[in-house]
Amino acid sequence: MSGELTLRVPDPAERENLATFLTHALRLDAAAPIRLRRRGDRYVSAWAATGFEALAVRTVVATLATDDVTVGGDVILAGLHGPDSGSALDLGYRMDSAWRNALPPETGFVHVDDVPARMLVELAERGAQLAQEHGSGHGPPASLLDQTVLTVSAHDDQVEVPLRVVFALAAMDFIPHGGEKTDSRRISADEIVRVRAAPTWVRLDARYGSVARRRGESLSLFTS
Repeated sequence: MSGELTLRVPDPAERENLATFLTHALRLDAAAPIRLRRRGDRYVSAWAATGFEALAVRTVVATLATDDVTVGGDVILAGLHGPDSGSALDLGYRMDSAWRNALPPETGFVHVDDVPARMLVELAERGAQLAQEHGSGHGPPASLLDQTVLTVSAHDDQVEVPLRVVFALAAMDFIPHGGEKTDSRRISADEIVRVRAAPTWVRLDARYGSVARRRGESLSLFTS
């Protein structure tokens, strides 16, 4: 083994949770680097870039032999599916230089509002239709992705959520649904996504993970 670069996820359910996260991240980028960060003595957070200028994260009960490291997502996934998945997994080589995104702070987020998960998926579906109409071989135009699709307010703070964050949430499949493909009609009306904000970041917390992005200026396209 490569010494300090090991990860242990003893619970089979948690291994499956992490494997599902990695599968979605690798679907967006087959060479996705994954940043692993220790959270206390019992948890490890796995971070991935989504291609929408938003970061995705899933936290599992695990033990990481170093505080912070970036490794290949395919290496972690192969280990989780291997015969020795319940023991310490060799993470291979460090890829710290491949990680080019600042992470949001671990503290300082406040709860702004809860929104129906079904509504966010509906926004993603509408956005996908617009992207098909106005996109190109390079994907949806940045002007579309930067449009504000949701505005929530609390604590004298107005938080704008751009379409790219909603796309990232849908692409990572963080909202539970019935069926192989996410469909707003299959999502429970009671399922919520929590909007949290820090002075320079906005975060959407869904049942299976979170997406976060730096807060910035955007124009309104959809009804908030």
